[in-house]
Amino acid sequence: MLGWAFTFLIVALIAALFGFSGIAGASAGIAKILFVIFLVLFVLSIALRLIRK
Repeated sequence: MLGWAFTFLIVALIAALFGFSGIAGASAGIAKILFVIFLVLFVLSIALRLIRK
């Protein structure tokens, strides 16, 4: 999932470079959402691993 977030971030940067503001904004928004989901799942995974031990 982190890979997808970076992919959308790169797409957003390339789109912004060429002046496609709509595509850049959408890709940046998707990248942010995926990164937040990744962080939540990562923290949840660490918490569950600590509880099991």
